Amino acid sequence: MTETNSNVQPLNDRSAEELAAFLTEQRAAYEALKGKDLTLDLTRGKPAPAQLDLSDALLDLPTGAKDEAGVDTRNYGGLEGIREIREMFAELLWVEPEQVVAGGNSSLVMMREVLVDLWLKGAVDGVRPWSAEEKVTFICPVPGYDRHFTLLDWFGIDTVTVAMNEDGPDMDAVETLVADDPSIKGIWIVPTYANPSGSIVTQEVAARLTAMPTAAPDFKIFWDNAYAFHHLTEEEAKSADILTLAAASGNPHRPIMFASTSKITYAGAGVAFLAGSVETVKWYVSHLGKGAIGPDKLNQLRHAQFFGSPQGVRDHMVKHREIIAPKFAEVERVLDQRLGGLDVATWTRPTGGYFVSLDVLDGTASRVVQLAKEAGIALTPAGASFPGGKDPRDRNIRLAPTFPELPAVSEAMDAVATCVLLAAAESLASR
Repeated sequence: MTETNSNVQPLNDRSAEELAAFLTEQRAAYEALKGKDLTLDLTRGKPAPAQLDLSDALLDLPTGAKDEAGVDTRNYGGLEGIREIREMFAELLWVEPEQVVAGGNSSLVMMREVLVDLWLKGAVDGVRPWSAEEKVTFICPVPGYDRHFTLLDWFGIDTVTVAMNEDGPDMDAVETLVADDPSIKGIWIVPTYANPSGSIVTQEVAARLTAMPTAAPDFKIFWDNAYAFHHLTEEEAKSADILTLAAASGNPHRPIMFASTSKITYAGAGVAFLAGSVETVKWYVSHLGKGAIGPDKLNQLRHAQFFGSPQGVRDHMVKHREIIAPKFAEVERVLDQRLGGLDVATWTRPTGGYFVSLDVLDGTASRVVQLAKEAGIALTPAGASFPGGKDPRDRNIRLAPTFPELPAVSEAMDAVATCVLLAAAESLASR
């Protein structure tokens, strides 16, 4: 939420003459912006080089090739991953080691594999493969993660949206949708510091998700815990204990959790994790074994040695926070200073994760992105946080401030604010 600046008059309260004068000012400011010949990028939530440098000790690991069980990690086998990395992240994710699979570097690949297995073979608690259904639909809380939507589109899976609130998805809407429609087979959830809003799913909302009656017996919660440890403040949010809640509600196979170290160590050379009921893990590994003999256990071993313990992961993330928290603070400062009180935009103030969600005046997000592009600032396309890239209100823009250096974040956000003001002035003046 934004804070109101009582010393600023909202644009919509200004007279036609005042709006015209404001529009002239913003056009001049925008022309000056274009004259700077900027090349700035706020499109993807990538770790900055300084964050990647934090993990360079990995380059000298592992020391030795055998894990704690004496298994030679250079050889084939061990589809479920080495024991020590599974134990480490089981504690961090609030599950048992038997409920965790450690894989390659990408949790998105694991998500795709699970969808393929559901599509071709059906779920642990299902009656037939999803491909045999007349129609398959997923609920997508919005704004949400574009790569989730891309996966669904690739499969030809239909989508229906619900609002993503501060405590999680709109559960009244979710419960209504799943109660009577057997084609609704799943929901995407980023539970902790959601992409892009920074929302945190509460234990109460998670309990409703796991206990709600569903027309589809094999309904799945794709619980993408991508940012579970990515705190921006000393007060660290805890992810809801989804697997325990599911077991207690009598639906132990409903949630499938995903996580990775992609934004903890090396984005392209981390370790991904899948967690679920013991039966879900066996189901996943059995299908995985048809196309794999084992993951990169050497990489898992070097990660286990690098962290040393679950607390080692937590301590490592404090170093990340020290690098990126000032960037998020700068985003807030510029937006407060440039847009506060004008009633032309609202924005989130996340306490973790990688994004800020900016809502501009309805119908102007595409214009803001276009103006930014012409001024040398790359933004995520308007609507990217909605299935099909179509925001019905054309207002949401995802901001990703982690990768640029702090001075570039300041410059980029000042430019974004100029584009927001010009687009708003154009829209209001034309009414």
